[in-house]
Amino acid sequence: MPEKNILEDALGDLVDNLTDAVQKNKQDTVASRFNRLFGREKPIHHVLGGGRSADVLLWRNKKISAGFLMGATAIWVLFEWINFHFLSLVCYGLLLGMIGQFVWCNASGFLNRSQSRVPRLVLPKDFFADVGVTIGTEVNRGLLFLQDLSCRGNLKQFLMAVLGLWVAAIIGSCCNFLTVLYIGFVGAHTMPVVYERYEDEVDGFVDSLLMKFHSHYKKIDSGFLSRIPSGKFGLKKHD
Repeated sequence: MPEKNILEDALGDLVDNLTDAVQKNKQDTVASRFNRLFGREKPIHHVLGGGRSADVLLWRNKKISAGFLMGATAIWVLFEWINFHFLSLVCYGLLLGMIGQFVWCNASGFLNRSQSRVPRLVLPKDFFADVGVTIGTEVNRGLLFLQDLSCRGNLKQFLMAVLGLWVAAIIGSCCNFLTVLYIGFVGAHTMPVVYERYEDEVDGFVDSLLMKFHSHYKKIDSGFLSRIPSGKFGLKKHD
């Protein structure tokens, strides 16, 4: 009957539309998963290591994060704008600490007629050892990475590393090491929280930028880099 055929066609169209919608939703979910920055699948808080350090970088506690940023800014202003020296800063800090302890000790004894215990600053015994081990581990990791690039024989990666070091040397000639550290510190305290707030917009922009870079790299690779041998390169021995 005509009414039955119309009803069956309508139900078939409805099922097809629902199936297409489900498949499109799955494709969008998979695409959004792989288009995340650096291919991550976990929240940015987990990527940063979690805990208090991630809370500071993501401004979970605004007072602590602002305190770190203001302290770094004050140190940079002292050394860069006021041309303060590190030895002078240490000496003035010790001088103010001694004056504060002296006033505390004598004022408490004068007012209370009993000398109160003055708080003292004592660094843990393992503090410098842990700092040294951490710095040594990271330095050795960087040196091992650069030496692997030099000895593995992959000329493409070797040239990219040389180019990166050359760019870093140019940046270092424009500003000193403290300014580079300060820029990195400010970036570490601002970029994660901005990315967390505008995550989709940043991911879309970076994805389009990477696609353009990949297309340009294909042109360079087909024209020049593909002619470079990817195996080990070295001098042949002649008898």
